[in-house]
Amino acid sequence: MRKEIISENAPQAIGPYSQGIETDNFVFLSGQIGITEKGKLATGGTTGQFKQIMKNIKYILKELNLDLSAIVKTTIFLKDMNDFQAINSVYEDYWTKPYPARSTVEVAKLPKDVNIEIEVIAVKN
Repeated sequence: MRKEIISENAPQAIGPYSQGIETDNFVFLSGQIGITEKGKLATGGTTGQFKQIMKNIKYILKELNLDLSAIVKTTIFLKDMNDFQAINSVYEDYWTKPYPARSTVEVAKLPKDVNIEIEVIAVKN
């Protein structure tokens, strides 16, 4: 069984996809970018966008009474891999060991020409 997850506090999907899908014990969130629920781009470059993304992820997970500790895997898409160390510094503000598994890849372009996009997989206990 699949159930759509919708948070009014996070940006709505800008295409034919859901903010997230709950299925059995897994939660899959679509890639989040650093825009507010009103569609405004976060200030502060890549790290500012990262912080807004984390707010969006928290809002969506909250719809299921989950928090960041439920996340087991993150995938980070960066426009510029030179931002890798800055992202690592901010990443540590949100998680402690054991950190979620993670992939980070550099991409040519992201929606709305943002610098970073993050998708996550979480587990419900």
